Amino acid sequence: MSVNELFTKLTRVWVPDPDDVWKAAEITRDYKEGEAVLHLQLEDGTPLEYQVGPKANALPFLRNPDILVGENDLTALSYLHEPAVLHNLRVRFLESNNIYTYCGIVLVAINPYEQLQIYGEEVITAYSGQNMGDMDPHIFAVAEEAYKQMARDEKNQSIIVSGESGAGKTVSAKYAMRYFATVGGSSSDANVEEKVLASNPIMEAIGNAKTTRNDNSSRFGKYIQIGFSRHYHIIGANMRTYLLEKSRVVFQAEDERNYHIFYQLCASASLPEFKDLSLMSAEDFTYTSLGENIFIEGVNDANDFKKTREAFTLLGIKESSQSSIFKIMASILHLGNVEIVSERDGESCHVTRNDVHLQHFCRLLGVELKQMDHWLCHRKLATASETFVKTMSCQQAVNARDALAKHIYARLFDWIVEHINKALHTSTKQHSFIGVLDIYGFETFEVNSFEQFCINYANEKLQQQFNSHVFKLEQDEYMKEDIPWTLIDFYDNQPCIDLIEARLGILDLLDEECKVPKGTDQNWAQKLYKQHSSSGHFQKPRMSNTSFIIIHFADKVEYQCEGFLEKNRDTVYEEQINILKASEFQLVADLFQDKSDAPPSKSSKVNVRSLKTVPKVPNKEHRKTVGHQFRSSLHLLMDTLNATTPHYVRCIKPNDLKEAFSFDSRRAVQQLRACGVLETIRISAAGYPSRWTYPDFFSRYRVLMKKSDLTSADKKQVCKNLLETLIKEPDMFQFGKTKIFFRAGQVAYLEKLRTDKFRSACIKIQKTVRGWLQRIRYRRVRRAAIGLQRYGRGYLARRYAEFLRQNRAALICQKQYRMVQERRKFLRIRRATVTIQAYARGMFTRRIFWEFMLHHKAMLIQKHVRGWLQRKKFRRARDAAIIIQCAFRRMQAKRQLKQLKIEARSAQHLKKLNTGMENKIVQLQRKMDEQSKELKTQNEQLVTANASLGSEVTKLQKQLEQIRSQQPDGGQVESLQEEVERLREELQEAQAQRKRMEEEHGSEKHSLNQRVEELEAENALLKAEKDELNRRIQQQAKNSAAEESSASLETELNQERERYQNLLKEFSRLELRYDNLKEEMALSKFQPGHHRNPSNQSSLESDSNYPSVSMSEVGDTEDSIQLVDEMGVEKAAMDISLFMKLQKRVRELETERKRLQVNLDKMEELAKRKGPEPKTPTPDVATGDLAYNNLKVPESNRSRSGPQRSTSFQTILLDKPVKPVTVQNRSSG
Repeated sequence: MSVNELFTKLTRVWVPDPDDVWKAAEITRDYKEGEAVLHLQLEDGTPLEYQVGPKANALPFLRNPDILVGENDLTALSYLHEPAVLHNLRVRFLESNNIYTYCGIVLVAINPYEQLQIYGEEVITAYSGQNMGDMDPHIFAVAEEAYKQMARDEKNQSIIVSGESGAGKTVSAKYAMRYFATVGGSSSDANVEEKVLASNPIMEAIGNAKTTRNDNSSRFGKYIQIGFSRHYHIIGANMRTYLLEKSRVVFQAEDERNYHIFYQLCASASLPEFKDLSLMSAEDFTYTSLGENIFIEGVNDANDFKKTREAFTLLGIKESSQSSIFKIMASILHLGNVEIVSERDGESCHVTRNDVHLQHFCRLLGVELKQMDHWLCHRKLATASETFVKTMSCQQAVNARDALAKHIYARLFDWIVEHINKALHTSTKQHSFIGVLDIYGFETFEVNSFEQFCINYANEKLQQQFNSHVFKLEQDEYMKEDIPWTLIDFYDNQPCIDLIEARLGILDLLDEECKVPKGTDQNWAQKLYKQHSSSGHFQKPRMSNTSFIIIHFADKVEYQCEGFLEKNRDTVYEEQINILKASEFQLVADLFQDKSDAPPSKSSKVNVRSLKTVPKVPNKEHRKTVGHQFRSSLHLLMDTLNATTPHYVRCIKPNDLKEAFSFDSRRAVQQLRACGVLETIRISAAGYPSRWTYPDFFSRYRVLMKKSDLTSADKKQVCKNLLETLIKEPDMFQFGKTKIFFRAGQVAYLEKLRTDKFRSACIKIQKTVRGWLQRIRYRRVRRAAIGLQRYGRGYLARRYAEFLRQNRAALICQKQYRMVQERRKFLRIRRATVTIQAYARGMFTRRIFWEFMLHHKAMLIQKHVRGWLQRKKFRRARDAAIIIQCAFRRMQAKRQLKQLKIEARSAQHLKKLNTGMENKIVQLQRKMDEQSKELKTQNEQLVTANASLGSEVTKLQKQLEQIRSQQPDGGQVESLQEEVERLREELQEAQAQRKRMEEEHGSEKHSLNQRVEELEAENALLKAEKDELNRRIQQQAKNSAAEESSASLETELNQERERYQNLLKEFSRLELRYDNLKEEMALSKFQPGHHRNPSNQSSLESDSNYPSVSMSEVGDTEDSIQLVDEMGVEKAAMDISLFMKLQKRVRELETERKRLQVNLDKMEELAKRKGPEPKTPTPDVATGDLAYNNLKVPESNRSRSGPQRSTSFQTILLDKPVKPVTVQNRSSG
């Protein structure tokens, strides 16, 4: 299509904007090719004259139709360019809160800075087994696609997660691992998935830190391979790490923190198990307070530390190893607080006297305090033939201290990763794996150093792999649809990679400068300018001679040369490492052992040899620079990725303020350019980005077809005919087997034609509808006139009706008024009548009240009598309840007795039963006494009640006589007599009840006596059974005497073996210390007699494992030589006594070893001569006793019928693995 057809009135476009990057506008006047102005109107109504032409702006980008806005795949857009991609992401993120969007094979994930409920178990279940295009974009969809391709194609997969700090890389990788652990879990070994997930909190604790961009930023890259079995269940995992930011251990920028583990330790310092670490608050340690902010909002370091320790335990790291790890971490903190003070001359320094933190550091690492104190401020200078000890300046010593701290942390980090891999390793053969790569994205700061150079170098390699993979998939799609294709031109960053890693590239020149004795960053920069000034990807800044610019695929980056050589060397002094190698703690010593110096694997023989017999060979690993190691590991990573099917996740940080669902267009565009999303769009736009299936195309654009084509059965041919008619250029589309492929902008053109078709149809519809509306309007006016007439006539009729209603209402008002007057008169008369009635009723009521009061007095007498009767009835009911309780308890006792008889046969419970039976007899006797006392009390209460009842009867009789004398009324007398008679009957009934209770008590007492006799008989029987069982137990004890003797002998042999191994360990450690001291003595003895002229000094410096300085740095005056002489003599005098003690201790250890060997031989012969006696179990008639005897017989005696064990004691001692033990240094005693 021509420009005139595209840029017409009402067409929407994108124009650049300094704030929002791109703004939407609409063309207000048709554009003719060659015009210099494009008339636009912004969305807010502002007119804009957009300058176009060769010397001005190019024509603006066209906007996609509304139907395509919000698509979940960016490659489905008709116009593929930067503003379309940015707008689509903004709409999905802000309006729909969708953080995931596809871009071809890439998943774009925008960090919402808010916890979303889209990662639960039900979401995992929903995505499991689904195709990638059937569900909304999600990290689970990418993980499911990788899992499905691994199972379907039987090929290893990789998920590459990248993005800048704070974009959500680690969280995305974590959710992908959680998906694999859930979908690929095995019911037979569910602990494997838990271990894989448990590695996350450990790695976050030791490898994550707070930065200005992210509160939980990963300061290292990692590649985790999750292994699957043949049935595609997780069987293990393996982790590789890259570019740990060691400098963070000793330095943090403002408002940043060190690694989380240090703050977690300080927050848990009050725990009892951490008392010996001598920890303080994180504000009191130098290495944790440089950022001046030790807290993270919403994070509890103590709770996170509990999770870290639980993860250590779940991964099988023992408590002792955890304690050692925390000691090393605490020692690093104390090392940072060691105060180094400069001397007056400024060329030497010393550690402050009795520095507490240095003491804690040496105690926690198990090293010599004096040696560490000395070598923190001194170093060796090695020439071709001689070695000197030179003091360091204060700044040099501080740098050396910080380098040691970084080295210790890096070694410990590698050790933890290694043990995590061991915990995740499985013996089951791995069938396939899925790798998850979490690595830094492209970085560019105001000051870029060696770390940013390595990160961007890695991203160049990953982008190259990404470009080639996307290009291959694009070509495979065309071949699958059988359409002609031409080679797509895409950005190839191989020249930039060659600039970095090729021969005489930046890394080679950097390594070469590191080998030069006096190499500097400035000299290296000059070599770069000279070697690569002609390269198209290398530039020299105009205003600087100590920096260089590399044109990366994402942007130009200027690197400052300062610090490149030091960071590439990553040196630490050999003397300090040797002290740590001689640590009395096994873990500390193992951390700093070179691979070539590692102890041999366990075997059947134990060999002890002196370290001095083997000459020290320089380790080539130490000569490898950081750049060389990173390049090697990166090549290995790329080989792994190239051997797998990759899946890409690009994480985008929407804003720098960490606000939830806030989108900064400028920051988003920078990251889209850096992570290669726009390059994917460009590759797609170079081919056929828009693809429609034939049914979808037919359904969408059927309005453009002829009526005869709509009934055709061959929809594919109908689509071809339509496109050939509408689009004249045949290169703008291609027909595949199942899809139609369009060039960029063709779908938008078809949408424009469809819109025009709808617009013309709309005009015709409007014409017809408007005529119909006018006819409707005329009919409405006619009906309104008729209605007005009708309403006028009705109004006159209603007025007449209203007049009639008013007359009738007047009559009703008169009637109501008269009625009110009569009613008031009636109410007055009624009130007077009610008043007279009230006075009369009051008089009658007072009379009734007097009669009622007399009746109330009589009722009061009756109340007291009835209360006494109720109390008597309650006592009777209580006694009956006690009898029922006794019967129920007797039944329970019988059941318990039956159960006790069954348990009485057990010898273990016999004594307990006898004691319980005696207690029960005493309890029953006590119960009988209590019941007797209770019966006696009840009898006394009954006698008292009878006496009170008699007195009350007498009182009533007197009252009766008084009533008879006062009032001759016979009715009340008769009622009182009846009451007296009733009380007498109740008294007799109470006496009868008392007799019955006495009889029942006697029978109960008799039954209890019988029960006591039965229990005594059973007690005697149980005592007899107890004696029989005791006799059997004694017999069994005699039979097991030989077994116990054998067990004690084996225990003693194990103790001797362990002691022997401890002596071997101590012997090796003392030999190492002996060599260190001997070397120092040799230096001390040599220095006093060494005098040389300045002319004899060498100007060369040897290339050793650790840095040294040239002889020009050594003072050549006679005074300095004399000072060295005096120091050497004093040092030699101090070390002779210690040397003699060590020699004596070595001889003692050798004698002890020979004595132990003789004891072992004797004990071995004794074990051969003395065999365990066979035991014959005593027959028993009871099945339960026979089972009990079988439990007493050990496993070794049950298998005596098989072949006898012929393994010698020495073989048993040497075949078992030797556990690492800590031997205390007893040389001082």
